[in-house]
Amino acid sequence: MDYSFPRETLWRTASKITISAHLFGILANILMLIWLLHYREGMDLDSSNPYRIFNVHPFLMFFGFIFLIGEAMMAYKTVPADRQTQKFVHMFLNLSALVLGIVGIHATFKFHDKMNMLDMYSLHSWIGIGTFCLFILQWLFGFSLFVFPKASAVTRARLAPWHVFGGRALLYMAICAAETGLMQKFTFLQLTNNRESYLINFLALAILLFGITVDISVSLGRFA
Repeated sequence: MDYSFPRETLWRTASKITISAHLFGILANILMLIWLLHYREGMDLDSSNPYRIFNVHPFLMFFGFIFLIGEAMMAYKTVPADRQTQKFVHMFLNLSALVLGIVGIHATFKFHDKMNMLDMYSLHSWIGIGTFCLFILQWLFGFSLFVFPKASAVTRARLAPWHVFGGRALLYMAICAAETGLMQKFTFLQLTNNRESYLINFLALAILLFGITVDISVSLGRFA
């Protein structure tokens, strides 16, 4: 007796979860903007106010990095085009995440410099910089393997699963960095039972649910 699910069922389920991932991602971006613009004085990389400089960091590390990585992973289902176009969108979104991530990391180093603070002293910073360095290697690996100079079909088929699994692991590592960063900021601000504390908690949950739904969507999509 065959207990396997029809591919059509898996595809429909994956599509519904993909929609959920988009919604959680949009929600997290909205909550992030409300937090930074309403509660934390806004964002400006060239501001004389060091806290406005710092605020560029959480925004770009989510919208510019985690969100774009998730969208890149789901591009093979969300972009209604041929496989080559989907691959280009996937590569471009990841490249955009890499560039914006560099700006986001620069913002926090600039903030530390203005505040005479030490760099790379927390678990958040260790996880974050480690994730970003591995992401650069992952992007270079994918570009050279699948785009240029491009490996043989046999090599690509053998290494493609490792590229996919590596991307999924990096997404969770990035989310772990985001969660520890929000926790660190929460503690630094000494927030208790107020609206901002609730907002940060809901933001952290939205980011986590975005990552989970992206991963489930990609996993089911491969089986479908």
